[in-house]
Amino acid sequence: MSRAFFITLEGPEGSGKSSQAKRLVATLRRTGRRVVSLHDPGTTAVGRRLRRVLLRERLALSPLVEALLFIAGRVQLVEERIRPALAQGAVIVCDRYYDSTMAYQGYGGGLPIAWLDRLGRHAIGCVRPDLTFVLDLSPEAGLRRVKGAKDRMERKALAFHRRVRRGFLTIAAREPRRCVVLDATQPPSQIHRHIANAVLARLAAHSR
Repeated sequence: MSRAFFITLEGPEGSGKSSQAKRLVATLRRTGRRVVSLHDPGTTAVGRRLRRVLLRERLALSPLVEALLFIAGRVQLVEERIRPALAQGAVIVCDRYYDSTMAYQGYGGGLPIAWLDRLGRHAIGCVRPDLTFVLDLSPEAGLRRVKGAKDRMERKALAFHRRVRRGFLTIAAREPRRCVVLDATQPPSQIHRHIANAVLARLAAHSR
């Protein structure tokens, strides 16, 4: 059985991480690997319902309520999809995960970082990614890319999105062995090459 490997893609609004996650999944599947594609929040029935509440419905939610709901959906995702996939030796590609809660509700929303970190890690049983790509760009550029009606997060003030970006970069700087920061203003094909090459190299080393 192949050794399991867990990859996440993170970044602020409009960074292109969802598109890059889809490209990576397609590339990895062409190599014959078993690949599981996930979205946080989402993928599970619980996650999809929470996603509607958190992003689509016009509700007044505090950063604490947001964090607890995101974490609840993540617990379900870990129990229902991530742990079984890891046990089967799959490569997991997840669009957002734990770092997004730290960046958005912690750095962006002002919740205590150390407390939120402990809560989030404990809730998911320390199921952490092996490799994380942080697609970085300014919030001004990212929000200009957003098409159609904006969701709850996208409607937040520019100052909030600047704090979120700083949060992602702070997380990446603290965990340089796990996190790779990429300039999201590059052409998508070039970003994909960087991601695919890094993943394939890490997978080769991981299988030894």
